Amino acid sequence: MSYQSSTSDVVLIGAGIMSATLGVLFKELEPNWKITAFEQLGVAGGESSNEKNNSGTGHAALCELNYTNEQSDGSIDINAAVRINERFHLSRQLWAYLTNRSLIENPRNFITSLPHVSFVKGEENVEFLKKRFEALSGHPLFQEIEFSQDPERLKEWFPLIMNDRSANESVAGSKIDDGTDVNYGELTRTMYDYLERENVSVNYNHNVLDIKQTTDGLWELKVRDKNGAIGTHTSKFVFIGAGGGSLLLLQKTGIPEGKHIGGFPISGQYLECNNPKVIEQHYAKVYGKNPPGAPLMVVPHLDTRFIDGKRTLIFGPFAGFLPKFHKSGSNLDLFASVKADNMITMLAAGVKNISLLKYLIQQLRLSKKERMNELREFFPNAKDEDWELKVAGQRVQVIKDTPAGKGTIQFSDTEIVHSHDRTLAALLGGSPGASTSVSDMLGLIEKCFPQKLNEWKPKLKEMIPSYGETLSDKPELIAEIKTSTMKALELDNLKKQE
Repeated sequence: MSYQSSTSDVVLIGAGIMSATLGVLFKELEPNWKITAFEQLGVAGGESSNEKNNSGTGHAALCELNYTNEQSDGSIDINAAVRINERFHLSRQLWAYLTNRSLIENPRNFITSLPHVSFVKGEENVEFLKKRFEALSGHPLFQEIEFSQDPERLKEWFPLIMNDRSANESVAGSKIDDGTDVNYGELTRTMYDYLERENVSVNYNHNVLDIKQTTDGLWELKVRDKNGAIGTHTSKFVFIGAGGGSLLLLQKTGIPEGKHIGGFPISGQYLECNNPKVIEQHYAKVYGKNPPGAPLMVVPHLDTRFIDGKRTLIFGPFAGFLPKFHKSGSNLDLFASVKADNMITMLAAGVKNISLLKYLIQQLRLSKKERMNELREFFPNAKDEDWELKVAGQRVQVIKDTPAGKGTIQFSDTEIVHSHDRTLAALLGGSPGASTSVSDMLGLIEKCFPQKLNEWKPKLKEMIPSYGETLSDKPELIAEIKTSTMKALELDNLKKQE
């Protein structure tokens, strides 16, 4: 059984935040291009972008300690934090542009002002946080950061964490009020609503089975719909933005750039509070330090969230392992991804990461009592009956050969892989992910459409005023962008949600 095929200028595979962002950018830059999207689920933002599958942190390196590493000489390297913060400001600018043009009608549906806080225990960690504060406070992007070791001050910032804590315990915190909670699922759905209004053909319940390049340079996709009918679609450009499933699709293309790359899936769980009285006592995203042996993406945090218009509270993540590349995927995904060209890379990763595997096994074996004990490290008075265990999304970390050796797992940043003729690109990796989707998609445009950049630059600057600029060198531009995006996104009323 077959159905009518189509030809497009651009095909987007996967209806997550990345494809949504790229689709919006293309539609603004080239309104007449024919864009087609395929999504195997029945809704946009149903996997990693979904609000119940991620922490919703607007990752801007305000509270995430893994972006500020301590060097051998004791100094704090803030370069990664600066880079992540600048990238998040690009996202805020595009969202503000869409809101100002009424393409997004109510930004409060997806973004909320929320303090971003770091919390540590123990003299060594307190000293680290103090040095981090001193390093960041001298930078114009982080000059509003506060630091305190005063228990009474910390109790104002996060009472649940400080109540009934031992007076002899060495603790410290830092806080920036310019943080956000972002409902990336709602944002993705809103962006796809806009794309559909702009005549983008969005095909839900469609599974891409194969991708091959024809002799005339076009890409041919074999796609199956929900009724089992198979159609063939051709496109000048293809973006594979299928989250964890991107690797499997990239491998189907057969391009050399997709070889010698593997993927390591990590699943997640978190505790969600069901007691409104407890939820009301916490208003922040509070991040701690990585447990020993944990991957960089597993950072404990106690977060206020806004989902479906309702305020809630979560703690996690607890890592785990499933061989699926999607939450709705198959247990055969990992095995299907092992090919002759990446087998050595994958085996090397296994040998080099025995401690990680042991950590994941240990996490899988945690009982409810043990998970609650971890929560009580943050919230001493937590009661078992107030918390329920929930399943988060799947993340697939890139495995590749690097100067550090074969089979290196990439726990930070995302990676764009493109064909040599730049007519196909795939996004791999998971962190910081949705928060830097605009930066990632701008990078893709620069790599794959260099011949169009001069033509597109005025529109890009209209959408994203700091495009092409380095914010760190321009304090006045930082202030201007913060003010304009706060106003457009209605972020200038901190704590009115309380």
